[in-house]
Amino acid sequence: MRYLKLMSAILLVLSITACSSLWNFSGETRSGVSSSLVDYLYPAGEVPPDTSDMIPHLQLPLRVGIAFVPGQTGRGTISEATKMQLLETVKAKFTDREYIEHIEVIPDTYLRSSKGINGMQQVARLYGTDVMALVSYDQVTVSEDNPASFLYWTIVGSYVIKATSNEVQTFVDTAVFDVDTARLLFRAPGLNQTSDRSTLIESGEIVRKAKDSSFAAAMEVMTENLTVELDQFQERIQQDPQVAQTQWKPGHGGGTLGIGFLLVLVLFAGKRNGCRPTHRYCRRTG
Repeated sequence: MRYLKLMSAILLVLSITACSSLWNFSGETRSGVSSSLVDYLYPAGEVPPDTSDMIPHLQLPLRVGIAFVPGQTGRGTISEATKMQLLETVKAKFTDREYIEHIEVIPDTYLRSSKGINGMQQVARLYGTDVMALVSYDQVTVSEDNPASFLYWTIVGSYVIKATSNEVQTFVDTAVFDVDTARLLFRAPGLNQTSDRSTLIESGEIVRKAKDSSFAAAMEVMTENLTVELDQFQERIQQDPQVAQTQWKPGHGGGTLGIGFLLVLVLFAGKRNGCRPTHRYCRRTG
């Protein structure tokens, strides 16, 4: 009888150990996906060219290309459908600006075929864009079991007890380049961190949803920062002509012809109102 009890205890310990190994609920699980702007533009350790003396000449309205920097492939990577949807959301925020003619959402498949500055310029010429916005990212996922996870040894516990903490941190960065000079015009980051608890069984699905929502939230923050950076870039152009020079394409407003024509209208209106053009404010007289 004592021998049977001893064997039963040994079998119980072995079954618990096997169950623990099967469910793999002890310790910490860390995974991540990323893409590197530096590795894409300057592969094999290339030295970035000196563009400090190159002044971008931007022909308004601009045709802008936006794409994700190619990253890792395989399990756990962000789907192409998700990337395209996120880029479409960013595009919608800027399409109403008068100095932007069109925004082209470019699949990163085109960027994978050719790296480096020349590769970026080739893709830009293929789509006929003047400016390229390249979005790089880094996402880290950490899943860790708390002390209550010992209840995962039971089948009911693995379905009911939320003893797994899942944390997702996402960083995205958009760098905007002038295609002709390959000069960086400005950049905008976005960061998001989210966490949630889950049972052992639902952990995979919870993590997948958390990764998608964290990526979308980081992109939203980046888009807000991109708006600020774009406005500040316009101010820098006005203050320092070395930053960039702009000129409207023929047939579009805002250029020298547009300003001159507006001035003629102001002078003509002043004469009709019977006041001198030198007055700061013209009022209709008698």
